[in-house]
Amino acid sequence: MNTKKFLLQEKDIPTAWYNIVADMKNKPLPPLNPKTKKPLNPEDLYPLFAKGLVDQEVNQTDAWIEIPEEVRDMYKIWRPTPLVRAFGLEKALDTPAHIYFKNESVSPVGSHKLNSAIPQAYFCKKEGVTNITTETGAGQWGAAMSLAAKHFGLELAVYMVKISYNQKPYRRLIMQTYGAEVVASPSMSTRAGRDIITKHPNYQGSLGTAISEAVELAMQTPNCKYVLGSVLNHVMLHQTVIGLEAEKQMEMAGEYPDVLIACFGGGSNFSGIAYPFLRHKLLDGKDIRVIAAEPACCPKLTRGEFQYDFGDEAGYTPLIPMYTLGHSFTPANIHAGGLRYHGAGSIVSQLRKDGYVDAVDIPQLETFKAALLFAKTEGIIPAPESSHAIAATIREAEQAKLEGKQKTILFNLSGHGLIDMTAYDQYLEGDLTNGEVSDADIAKNIAELDKII
Repeated sequence: MNTKKFLLQEKDIPTAWYNIVADMKNKPLPPLNPKTKKPLNPEDLYPLFAKGLVDQEVNQTDAWIEIPEEVRDMYKIWRPTPLVRAFGLEKALDTPAHIYFKNESVSPVGSHKLNSAIPQAYFCKKEGVTNITTETGAGQWGAAMSLAAKHFGLELAVYMVKISYNQKPYRRLIMQTYGAEVVASPSMSTRAGRDIITKHPNYQGSLGTAISEAVELAMQTPNCKYVLGSVLNHVMLHQTVIGLEAEKQMEMAGEYPDVLIACFGGGSNFSGIAYPFLRHKLLDGKDIRVIAAEPACCPKLTRGEFQYDFGDEAGYTPLIPMYTLGHSFTPANIHAGGLRYHGAGSIVSQLRKDGYVDAVDIPQLETFKAALLFAKTEGIIPAPESSHAIAATIREAEQAKLEGKQKTILFNLSGHGLIDMTAYDQYLEGDLTNGEVSDADIAKNIAELDKII
């Protein structure tokens, strides 16, 4: 292993988040009230979200939003995170490309998710909230929210997608260790869960289902708010600390990325590293290719359609303008549970629509092959989600070799896989499959959207 780290100091932690919407020529379309189908007012969101977060969600004018001092103090526990030149991976690929990765796996919970969990818990506490609910796919967001909730003295209920609840028991135990209540979704504790179980008794869940249950519980519980780990604008905003640090670190390295890559589920880690760099593309015409790497079995950006859709399966959430596979879409039971989501956030979707963002879809077996190579050359076992970014990086590095061109590639390592070893065991034993989705299945789910719009 031959690596080089570029480290910032505590004073270099950003003092403000970057709000890309302020710099977008084409603003995202407004979310719609699920009942009236008319644009939402901020007040419509206050019963569900903390007011401070709603204000961030709807802000389209301020490019910079100050990070509260208490939030920044907690960021200091692990931020700034390292930027690493992956010499070992470059050598193994025999590529002229220079490969860098931003290592978000060094947080206390092992992923980037804490960047948003802390401010969301902070704004809930500031409003006097006592209880919060959320969902989690693979468990990374649930773990982060559990730690943040404990710090601010909030009671947390987490609906964890059932397939991940069973695949990843240690993630569930991390949440419980921090004091959260964890429920396998779909469950019998909500009407949404009961309806789904009645229709599909063996259903293994989806993020859309878990969101429905968490929203329902929040609306029925006194002094309770709902918090979300991806998709919505304020979540993407909080994650921009990743890219703002990476900009400074690439300057230290004396390079600027030609290609920027991150895995993509709902968009949190992708937006976090991409938005600060896209700022220069939007304002200055900077030449950079930005790639979202998603699972081939859940290809909303590559094979979905740009339409209004619900963020959850039961239809409780506002209608969001997004690239979607349809809110009833059920992806294959791949191990990258954090990427098994039917739609993309409205900002990313608009940027994709306007040609600022590219996307690739990658089969599960290719991601694990890439993960093993990365582990052997860089010493870090990546989360299955992050392995999509690694696989896309390898594709780009191999293309550079074929073309004989030097290019600089930056990707986001959004989490480690030390609690995902069951998945690695199954891959090494030859027990994993790619999981596929047909055009007919996608078309069927998207066609159902005509009934709600």
